[in-house]
Amino acid sequence: MFDSFKEDIKSFMEHDPAARSPIEIVLLYPGFKALQSHKRAKWFLNHNMPFIARYISQRSAHKTGIEIHPGATIGRRVCIDHGNGIVIGETTEIGDDVMIYQGVTLGGTGKDVGKRHPTIESGVMIGSGAKVLGPITVGRNAKVAAGAVVVKDVEPNCTVVGVPGEVVRIDGERVDDLDQINIPDPLMNLIRENQAEIEKLKEEIEKLIDAPEDKLPRPSAEGLGTVTNYHEGASKYLQFIENTLPEELSGIKVVVDGANGAASALISRLFADMGVDFTTIATHPDGLNINDHVGATHTKKLQEEVVKQGAQLGLAFDGDADRCIAVDENGNEVDGDHIMYVIGSYLADHGRLKKNTIVTTVMSNLGFTKALERRGLKNIRTQVGDRYVSEEMRANGYNLGGEQSGHVIISDYHNTGDGMLTGLHLLYVMKDTGKSLSELLSDFKEYPQRLINVPVENKKDWKEHKRITEAIEKVEKELSDEGRIFVRPSGTQSLLRVMTEAPTQELADKYCEEVAKVVEEEMGSN
Repeated sequence: MFDSFKEDIKSFMEHDPAARSPIEIVLLYPGFKALQSHKRAKWFLNHNMPFIARYISQRSAHKTGIEIHPGATIGRRVCIDHGNGIVIGETTEIGDDVMIYQGVTLGGTGKDVGKRHPTIESGVMIGSGAKVLGPITVGRNAKVAAGAVVVKDVEPNCTVVGVPGEVVRIDGERVDDLDQINIPDPLMNLIRENQAEIEKLKEEIEKLIDAPEDKLPRPSAEGLGTVTNYHEGASKYLQFIENTLPEELSGIKVVVDGANGAASALISRLFADMGVDFTTIATHPDGLNINDHVGATHTKKLQEEVVKQGAQLGLAFDGDADRCIAVDENGNEVDGDHIMYVIGSYLADHGRLKKNTIVTTVMSNLGFTKALERRGLKNIRTQVGDRYVSEEMRANGYNLGGEQSGHVIISDYHNTGDGMLTGLHLLYVMKDTGKSLSELLSDFKEYPQRLINVPVENKKDWKEHKRITEAIEKVEKELSDEGRIFVRPSGTQSLLRVMTEAPTQELADKYCEEVAKVVEEEMGSN
């Protein structure tokens, strides 16, 4: 017994560099006291006195913060460092020369009888806060890292980390020489790997989006399924749109581009119901030709048809018909900024534009804001994305907003963009005012723009580069309120987008190139 006592003292002296003397260990170390109490409790348990055994163990737990069930089997030279919060269950078996740190649980996983707690073989280290649960075995000389949760057997001479615990390998070899702090984190490593893969996929997606030609493979339409027309649903939808207007729209000749998309089967009925003099293009989808050089993203054909037919207006929807781009009587494209200006001005003139404000993204042209200001109206800008426009509108009670791309939200009627709804309301403004689209836009002077994408190493920390911020401040000062410069990181690629707007194209080019050059010098990846 006395030899075991001396062994325990020696073990603590060897494992704890803070220990100054054997007396200090005996009198002051809770781990040492808990182990000695356990030996006494174990003796009483082995001599059929379980109550006294449990009394000794619970009294020791109260004093030391270490709870060891009398039934646990503990080998020689076991060291408990600090020890607070340690729980060792009834059927636990601990071998020789085991090191246990504070907060460790050697517990069970339920109310099973028999062997329900772990077996810790000799030479094992269990780091602080680790949980080893169930009738499993931690092999000789293994290490369980701090905070790990181990629920399956651990082979000898390896290190286990994470939740759930996994064996750590470096260069294909198991690691058995780590301490409880200097350990890898497999979960964080996995997160980092996934983040890197996501960024890579984002870059690939953006490259495909920005590619001048769509070369993505397309599956054959044959055998993919069937399309069933929900006629009742279509009727209800068209009735909803028609009921947002107070009268029919006769007297205006329109060319409508369906983009061979979702609106194709609805256009003729809708515009006929509204009394419009119209013709259509791109209204024969075959499953492959959606947005194929037609629609809101490709208006050239519509522009030609408007001029050719002498129409007063052209309307182009995109594939899912949530966007609308117009063409005026002269064949000029009219984007979402212009459409919002026309509709917003009309609403304001009739006291229906809430808070005299239109919500757009930061990419809307400065000319849009200037045109509104001349009418005494306001423009609030959000980050890029119609979701942010919608959120701003809902949060502050605005009823008109959208994007330059033609995604327009008229919240008096709908909570999202609807191309056909937008197009009809644009028509209504023209009919009610008796003005052509070009006349309605006569006060809208678009500012020339220039956009340069600069490849960078790290797009997130660009504001920390003093030369870049100083270059931006210089341009802002020189442009004053007659232009703007906008710098933002790409959402998917390692790019910084530098965009300028100025009274002339020459100035827009000059300022954009100046700042882009500084960005490239400071952060460029090429």
